[in-house]
Amino acid sequence: MKVEKLKKSELDAYCKGLGVYIKGATRADHIAAIYQSRRTEIDKAIESGNGLKLLEYKVNELADEYAYNLKDKIINRREDMQEDNNSHHLIYNVLGISNNEGFLIDEYQNTGRFLYKYAGSFVEEAASLCLLFANPNGEKVTVENTQGQKPRTFEIDFLNGRDAIELKWRDATTDGDHITKEHTRVQVIRKHGYRPIRVMFYYPQRKQAIKVQECLETLYHGIGGKYYAGDQAWEYLYRVSGYDLKSILIHIVQSRNDESTND
Repeated sequence: MKVEKLKKSELDAYCKGLGVYIKGATRADHIAAIYQSRRTEIDKAIESGNGLKLLEYKVNELADEYAYNLKDKIINRREDMQEDNNSHHLIYNVLGISNNEGFLIDEYQNTGRFLYKYAGSFVEEAASLCLLFANPNGEKVTVENTQGQKPRTFEIDFLNGRDAIELKWRDATTDGDHITKEHTRVQVIRKHGYRPIRVMFYYPQRKQAIKVQECLETLYHGIGGKYYAGDQAWEYLYRVSGYDLKSILIHIVQSRNDESTND
């Protein structure tokens, strides 16, 4: 769970559940208390030889949370779409798409946005967990943009020593501005004294998107950084953290399939 995105009432309730609520404390103090609580739990598990077991539990718990929220979003959007004005289906019809096909296309286009968003956030958060288990001093940080005013800062998903790791589940963008922004981001991170490392678990399949990634790979290597994609990304995470996230995810899927079969 990304506690930074919780509302004040949600954050307070979460802190009370963990037993770290402090009356009158600032939002930043409560977030710091949550991370300290997590760190203590992780350290105790590792010391007792149960680090992997706790990580598997945490990733599974995270998967359940994301799956529940995704399902809720999709159900609500489908209900909302029942009230949509579908007059634009006229154009679909002109182009040879039936009303039924048009509705399904609209539905998948709407719900697909949620799926991609949640898939990305889940994989990135699960990967961060692996790194956090391996490095008690690692964390998400922001650095000031020293080469422009927009954006004001750049986020580093996980600072592992001097390695500034950016985690992506996949990146299929073909926007030229994306390359420009990434170039600025990498330059800024390098000037702050960190080594930029891009870890992208799934490579895009379209030619134009692949060209963008090839440009980014050249950019990272040219500035002394590292670029890992596809199988190399999973292997890098395993090598750096000592935890095989891909195997953990496969086990979660297998367990759910077994539960469905038994039901």
